[in-house]
Amino acid sequence: MPPSESEAEGRRLPPGDYGYDEVVPGDWYETAGVTVTEAHVVGFAGISGDLFDVHMDDEFARQAGFPGRIAQGLLGLSLADGLKTRCNVRLRGIATLSWNWSFRAPLLIGDRMSVRIAIAAARPTKRLDRGIVTLAMKVVKQTGEIVQEGESLLMMARGSTA
Repeated sequence: MPPSESEAEGRRLPPGDYGYDEVVPGDWYETAGVTVTEAHVVGFAGISGDLFDVHMDDEFARQAGFPGRIAQGLLGLSLADGLKTRCNVRLRGIATLSWNWSFRAPLLIGDRMSVRIAIAAARPTKRLDRGIVTLAMKVVKQTGEIVQEGESLLMMARGSTA
C-alpha cells in the first residue's frame, strides 16, 4: 500500500530502537504481516468469550452477508498491537494509555494483515524520563483495503540507547 499524503511527507523509520526523543510527527513505518487463521478465531473466542455466531457459524455469517465467518474485531486490534510490538522498528514503550478505534471492513479467516503506523503527535510529560506519542494506525489486508484504523496513545521512554 503506498504511503498516505501525510506519510509521504514524513520519514520512513528504518529498523531500529527508538525512544521518545528520536521520533517526530510524520515519522512512519510498516509491520510485517500475519495471516488470520481458524486457530486465531477459535482461540480468541475461548479467551474473550466472544462466541457470537458470525465468528463461529459459516451459515449464519453467509446469511448476514459475509462470504463466511469473520474474525472478531478485537482479535484484529490485538493482532495489530502484536505486530507493532514485534516489529523491527521498536518504539521504547512503557504503557499503552488509550485506543480510539474503528472497524471498517470484515477481516476474514485467510486474510493476511499488516499495519501502517505513523507518529501523529508527540508531547512530553511531567516526568523528564518519558513522553507520549499518538500513533495513527491502519490495518491493511492483502488487497490493500483498510479494514481497521484508529489512534493509540503510547507512553515512551525518553533518550537514546546509544
